[in-house]
Amino acid sequence: MGAGMAQLEGYYFSAALSCTFLVSCLLFSAFSRALREPYMDEIFHLPQAQRYCEGHFSLSQWDPMITTLPGLYLLSVGVVKPATWIFGWSEHVVCSIGMLRFVNLLFSVGNFYLLYLLFRKVQPRHKAGSSIQRILSTLTLAVFPTLYFFNFLYYTEAGSMFFTLFAYVMCLYGNHKTSALLGFCGFMFRQTNIVWAAFCAGNIVAQKLTEAWKTELQKKKEERLPLIKGPFSEFRRILQFLLVYSMSFKNLSMLFLLTWPYLLLMFLFCVFVVVNGGIVVGDRSSHEVCLHFPQLFYFFSFTLFFSFPHLLSPSKLKAFLCLVWKRRIQFFVLTLVSVFLVWKFTYVHKYLLADNRHYTFYVWKRVFQRYEIMKYLLVPVYIFAGWSIADSLKSKSVFWNLMFFICLFAVIVPQKLLEFRYFILPYVIYRLNIPLPPISRLVCELGCYAVVNFLTFYIFLNKTFQWPNSQDTQRFMW
Repeated sequence: MGAGMAQLEGYYFSAALSCTFLVSCLLFSAFSRALREPYMDEIFHLPQAQRYCEGHFSLSQWDPMITTLPGLYLLSVGVVKPATWIFGWSEHVVCSIGMLRFVNLLFSVGNFYLLYLLFRKVQPRHKAGSSIQRILSTLTLAVFPTLYFFNFLYYTEAGSMFFTLFAYVMCLYGNHKTSALLGFCGFMFRQTNIVWAAFCAGNIVAQKLTEAWKTELQKKKEERLPLIKGPFSEFRRILQFLLVYSMSFKNLSMLFLLTWPYLLLMFLFCVFVVVNGGIVVGDRSSHEVCLHFPQLFYFFSFTLFFSFPHLLSPSKLKAFLCLVWKRRIQFFVLTLVSVFLVWKFTYVHKYLLADNRHYTFYVWKRVFQRYEIMKYLLVPVYIFAGWSIADSLKSKSVFWNLMFFICLFAVIVPQKLLEFRYFILPYVIYRLNIPLPPISRLVCELGCYAVVNFLTFYIFLNKTFQWPNSQDTQRFMW
C-alpha cells in the first residue's frame, strides 16, 4: 500500500511539473515575442552576460551599475556555451537574449523539484492525504506570483532561489559541506543570500538547542524543581538556559564542528565586505545600508496578503482580539514602539518615487503618500499580521523561530528600497515551514495565485505606455 501511494505521488508530481513547464514555455514564447530588447534591469544584466559569452571577462568590461556578483553570467555561459559545440549554433544565437532568458526557465524547473523535496523533508508524512497536500503546496509555491514573474526575465531571482533552496535541502539531509558550497553559489547570485547560509547553520544550532531544552525540562520535571513564574517567565527561562548552554565548552565545540563550513563561508563574506568596501558591487549611492524597521511591517503585510487562506479567518481574528484584551498592557507598549519605528525609521527611496513601472510606486503613492496618517493607522494590521505569522509557526521550536526572525530582520531591514522582490526568499522559507494546510485552503491559495499571475502577465504584455521624453515602450511589473 505504501509503495503504491509513493508511486501515485510520483505520477502526480510528474504531471504537475510537466503542466507547469508547458504553461511556462507558452508564456515564455509570449514574452519573447513582446520583448525583443532588454527591459528594466536587463539593460545591465544581458549585455554583461553577452560580454562573458564572447569571452570578455576583464574588470574593464564590467558595468559599474551592476550591484551583484557575476554568478548569473558565469553560470549562463556554462549552460548556453556548450550549444555551440554540440549543435553547431553560432555565437550570435547562443548568446542571444532569448537563450539567456531561457536559463531562468531551467532554474524554475529545478526550483519546482527542490520545493517538493523540501516539503517531503520538512513536513511529516503520516497522513494518506499529505501526498496531495505536498504536491499542491509545491505547485502553489512554484507559481508564487512575485517569483514566477521573474522566471521570464533575465534577473537573478530564479538562480538565487535555486541555490538557496538547494543549500537548504543539503542542510536538512546533513550534508553541510555541500550546503555551504551551494550557499556560496547563492551568494555569487545575490550577496544577501549569505543570510540564508547563516539560516542553514542556525537550523543545526536550533535543533541542538531544542534537544538540550527538552532534556532540561524533563530533568526539572523529574526532580520536581519549581519553575520561574510571573510575566515573561518563559522568556527568562529560555534566556537562562541559553546562558548556561553557551558557557559549556563541550556544547560550543560540538556546534563548531557541525557548523564550521558555514562559519568559513561567513568569514569569506566578511573578507569580501572589507576588500570590496561594502556589500554591493556597483551603484553604491543608490544602495546604502540603513535601519529601515518598517520593512518588517511591509513584509508582514505582504505575507498576510499572499497567505490569507492560512493566516486570515474569523477564528484567528477572535483569538487575536482575545489575546490583545488579555495582554492589553503588552500590546499597548508594542503599538507605541511600532508607531515610533514607523515615525522615525520610514525611508522613501528615490527609485520608489521615480519609477512608475513598479506596483510599489502605486502602493506608496495611493496609500502612504496620499494620507500621512495612513502609515500609523496600519500599525494594528502590522501587529495582527506579525502575530498571525508567528502563530502559524508555533509547530516549530522557539529556537527555530528565533533564528528565522533574526535572519528575516538581517535580510530585509537594511534595505532602503521597498521592493517586493526582496520578500520572495523569506516568504518561501516561511511558507515551507508552516504545517501543511487542508486541501481546500491550498486550492483557494493556488486559484488566487493563478488569478494574480493572469492579471500581472496580461497587464505587462498588453497595457503598455510611454514616457513623454522617451519613445521606448514601458510596462507595469512587480
